[in-house]
Amino acid sequence: MPTPKQRSLLSAAGAVAAVLTLAAPSATAALDGPEPKAAAATKAVPAAVAEVPASAPGSAYVETRLFFGTERPDGGPDVTDEQFMAFVDRSVTPGFPDGLTVQDCRGQWRDADGTIEKERSYELTLLYPASQARARGPLIERIREAYRSAYGQESVARLDEPALADF
Repeated sequence: MPTPKQRSLLSAAGAVAAVLTLAAPSATAALDGPEPKAAAATKAVPAAVAEVPASAPGSAYVETRLFFGTERPDGGPDVTDEQFMAFVDRSVTPGFPDGLTVQDCRGQWRDADGTIEKERSYELTLLYPASQARARGPLIERIREAYRSAYGQESVARLDEPALADF
């Protein structure tokens, strides 16, 4: 029989799972082809069922990671660090002024012609309250579309996961 403290924790964990299930958009890493944009912004993330220790600090958040390639399919010059950071300043920071993380990466994916492409890339991590997931979804889709348009990309992969965060 759970103690009152354990019941409270289980209830809180259930509430977090419910919020994340209803409010967060789904992972939309379109590796084999682009997903319709409207569908990407409206799916719900499956609830992550995990035991949360009583001492775990934090609130329900969504972690969104976007993956940006730098090679241009048309053969144009690769996107430079300066161009990418200017893109972040112009297209990401206004919608996510509280913070973000950019990492340099090496990645690969299968393009629309079936070719495995290996390229330098960037991973952008955004963290925001789960209660804001529906409002943030369209902002994130605009970021993806702006990069695809500006740099002739077939895709910008997206991954959303529920998280507990404490600052």
